[in-house]
Amino acid sequence: MSQETTFSVNQKIVYPSQGVGKITEIKEKQFKNEPVMYYVIYLDVSDMTVMVPVDKAEDLGIRAIVSREEAQRALNLISEEFEPIPSDWKLRYQINLDLLKKGSVIDIATIVRSLYHRSKVKELPILERKLYDSARKLLEDEITYALELPRDEVEVLIHTHLEPFGVSEPRAAKETRVSDDDDDDDLMNDEPHEEEDQDDGDDDSDD
Repeated sequence: MSQETTFSVNQKIVYPSQGVGKITEIKEKQFKNEPVMYYVIYLDVSDMTVMVPVDKAEDLGIRAIVSREEAQRALNLISEEFEPIPSDWKLRYQINLDLLKKGSVIDIATIVRSLYHRSKVKELPILERKLYDSARKLLEDEITYALELPRDEVEVLIHTHLEPFGVSEPRAAKETRVSDDDDDDDLMNDEPHEEEDQDDGDDDSDD
């Protein structure tokens, strides 16, 4: 194996937007009559195996699982106060999508924190909800491996850090609002929601 590799066989890695995986093999294959080295990565969450060229792994944001200390720092971050986020959902979505692509555990924790609290102010549009679900799953996966804890314990741990005092009101109530409707009605589910009629009349007594 002539090409230098960053990761080794059986090493756990994070593949941004895909999840935590394990390198099961590093092998050479012919591509356009040229030998190319590939990481063969098994992604447990999707039960899927992917092949990534070794020299493209860094560009794709593939990285090692963080240390216990860094995982704890991410948990601490989601308990902290944060800057007001835009009320324009399209702007929020792009900001958070860029963070997800960068893929550090701190970036992912930042997405989870902001969208969790935003969802308590108003139901997230479909695209944002999917982004939140992806980010939270990534965070759960990585912390599970980094802290070597059962997944159900990590789920509780994350929720406890998001709501350290067990409060039901969003701590992001000081969020900057440009408009009450996020111009997101066209992306909401067709099913009726019990709280839908109250969205435009938010009466945030905590503001």
